Amino acid sequence: MIDQSAAWRELEAHAETMGRCHLGELFAEAPRRAERFTRRAAGLTLDLSKQRWSDETLSRLLALAEWAGVPDAIGDLLGGERVNVSENRPALHTALRLPADASLEVDGEDLVPRVQSTLTRMDDMVSRFHAGQWRGATGRPIRDVVNLGVGGSDLGPLMVTHALADYRLADVHRVEIHFASTMDGSQLVDYLSRFNPETTLFVLSSKSFTTIDTLSNARTARDWLMARLECLEGVDGDLVMHQHFIGVSASPEKMSEWGIAPANQLEFWEWVGGRYSLWGAIGLPIALVVGMANFRALLAGAHAMDEHFATAPLADNLPVLLALAGIWNVNFLDIRAHSILPYDGRLEFFAAYLEQLEMESNGKSATHDGRQVGYSTCPVLWGQLGPNAQHAFYQLLHQGTQPVACDFIAPLCRYDDVADEATREHLKSQHRLTLANCFAQSRLLMLGDEAIDEEGPRPGHKRYRGNQPSTTLLLDRLTPATLGALIALYEHKVFVQATIWNVNPFDQWGVELGKQIAGETERILSSHSGHERMDASTRALVEAVWLAESGGDD
Repeated sequence: MIDQSAAWRELEAHAETMGRCHLGELFAEAPRRAERFTRRAAGLTLDLSKQRWSDETLSRLLALAEWAGVPDAIGDLLGGERVNVSENRPALHTALRLPADASLEVDGEDLVPRVQSTLTRMDDMVSRFHAGQWRGATGRPIRDVVNLGVGGSDLGPLMVTHALADYRLADVHRVEIHFASTMDGSQLVDYLSRFNPETTLFVLSSKSFTTIDTLSNARTARDWLMARLECLEGVDGDLVMHQHFIGVSASPEKMSEWGIAPANQLEFWEWVGGRYSLWGAIGLPIALVVGMANFRALLAGAHAMDEHFATAPLADNLPVLLALAGIWNVNFLDIRAHSILPYDGRLEFFAAYLEQLEMESNGKSATHDGRQVGYSTCPVLWGQLGPNAQHAFYQLLHQGTQPVACDFIAPLCRYDDVADEATREHLKSQHRLTLANCFAQSRLLMLGDEAIDEEGPRPGHKRYRGNQPSTTLLLDRLTPATLGALIALYEHKVFVQATIWNVNPFDQWGVELGKQIAGETERILSSHSGHERMDASTRALVEAVWLAESGGDD
């Protein structure tokens, strides 16, 4: 067990000393601390100097990583070994972003040609949309594309399309991209009330093509289209299905059974986890917004981080260092909350994306061999745009009783390309104001009252204890390439932490169990029978639904 290793025990003893240190003292003792704990790669700068650690801490954490086999694990991940132990398959999202001239042989097959073939099919589809040549059943060009997916089939494309909105193509037939994920239909009903069925197409994104959330929305969309289009002259159901639906799945058979034409099917594979899937066909909505050239730049940026992850020494490896900072906070400083705070409105959905990536991957309590862990694993993650969060939960960060580690994320440069000089200067001034707030907040979290130049004692309600650890991640600019590198950085961070915790970051059996129980409960609600074997609380809730459906008051 990892918590019985010498490296782990030595870190526990070391934490006794470091736990009494204040970040202000650590900076005072080491004038070059920021330089010592800052690294660069793939257009990103990672500043870990505000973590509550020392050179000795990092040295001991690196020894723990070596003991846990992180170098070999990196090779296994990128080389196609079966690192997803519980499902006996590799986890090869990194293969989706390999260059076309690369080669990766797994079980006797070079995966790159299949991946490139799917990208070529995506390219063809995107070109048809952007030329106004993808037409609905009545011959009108498609203008609204609704992505129906949930989890990784929704959060990834949603996050990236928003983050890269500045890269939307201007000289093409404009296609608006929308997302519907909630099974209650609340997102979908809004679209159906506003969109023209003649110019609306739906992308069904589901790895298994059995996800009830997605298929429920898809059936509603299909019935909506059929009811409005089949009555028109020259339009039948087959034509509607062919012109208004695209499927993305690892199950072509199920897509065909549902009625999606083979020509409209895009494939991804069992060796790609849903929350790691935006790099392939699940990224079709991204390509529809920014074009395939920018989509390929996104892949290239992620691949650059993959190369850094594979080749950089552990002590200079950005994903490894980011992961070790998290291990130190969670397991040795007992900080089990982590906030993601982007200081750029384009990264509005990045925190939500990381919530799934990290908590679905490493929210585990069983090791690879099925034993219960004796230590904490993934912290609770949450966050939102930093400038907004300053007026919300920063009160807790600065003066609450709960320790929280924070990641501050921002681009160094923005608005250089705004044509109007006066507007450009105003916007650049706003960007500087945003960076000032980002840097000031991390400084105050670090130093507390020492950051304030004010004489005399302060009353208790105006005291700031500081000593809250944080990481600052700076992008040279927010581009497709640097965004790709940023996402890949966090993906690999998750893998390194899973390796040290000895858990599988590529399954999600807790999610699967919830789906199973929900299916059984839905059948009981629909059949109005079988609830006798449920617990008293759930039984009463089911009866309340039946009573409401019957229009009864008691």
